[in-house]
Amino acid sequence: MKSFNFLVIALLFAITSCTIDKTDYEAETGSQVPESYEFKEAVSFTSGNYKITIDALNGTFYKGYNELHIKVLNAQTNQILNTSDVTFLPIITNADGSKSSCPHEYKTTYDSTNKYYAGYSVFTGESTTTASWKLYISFTADNQKYEINKDITVEKQNNKNLNMTAFTGNDGEQYFIALVSPQKPTVSENKLVAGIYKYNKPTTTAGTFPDPTQFSYSEVTGFTLKLDPRMPEPSMGNHSSPNNKDLVQENDGLYHGVVNYTMTGNWTLNLIMMNQNGLILKGTVVPTDFTPGIEGVKSELYIDTLF
Repeated sequence: MKSFNFLVIALLFAITSCTIDKTDYEAETGSQVPESYEFKEAVSFTSGNYKITIDALNGTFYKGYNELHIKVLNAQTNQILNTSDVTFLPIITNADGSKSSCPHEYKTTYDSTNKYYAGYSVFTGESTTTASWKLYISFTADNQKYEINKDITVEKQNNKNLNMTAFTGNDGEQYFIALVSPQKPTVSENKLVAGIYKYNKPTTTAGTFPDPTQFSYSEVTGFTLKLDPRMPEPSMGNHSSPNNKDLVQENDGLYHGVVNYTMTGNWTLNLIMMNQNGLILKGTVVPTDFTPGIEGVKSELYIDTLF
């Protein structure tokens, strides 16, 4: 009976795919999905005898998740130094003068093998004429603390497989979900990785700007991100796929799961975020109906992808 039902659905899918106009996916994204696998210098700072460089994929800061490699060098010899207490704080200033930050790793960790300080930043918006980003870096060298800052540009992320979303949970807290990989999925079961972050509301009055206690974020721990991928285009009937796995946190602090893309095109990752106690903080169940000719219903929490 299951085989018969699957055959009927497959036939309906084939008929509707032929009779209903499809979205021109290639026209929407260009000839290929943009990829970045090489770390290059995105920005550099100089303070006295020291130089700071920050490497990012493609040498560019993008809206969404950015893995960062921070190096402290002797400005004269260009020798990489293993200093201490390297901190990283991104601040965005809006047209009205208000300032805020984004999920980031304030206290970076030294990677002795690769000789850089590892961190990340989930930039929540692009640089515009009314919104500008600045990085505030501090480090200690030769028993002296240095504090420097520099304006940066955050570019639009053209790869929809690295999209992000920000929202207020049912607990009143502000959360962020950012896709980390895959950059370029295949028609198969793909390892899906995302970061989940929370804004930490200040518990003290602000000190000297930029006071990191006023711009604090953390990785949420022990959550579950339930996954239901669908193709929401009317011609696709909002069909799903088998063998998907919900995202759970692993030792790297990121959330790992599996998304099975059965064909190329527009996909919506419908999500339900649950805390450690199984309480739903955001997201709704998507109807299982096969709806050819009708745009698919999405969860109240979702991220669109396209490949």
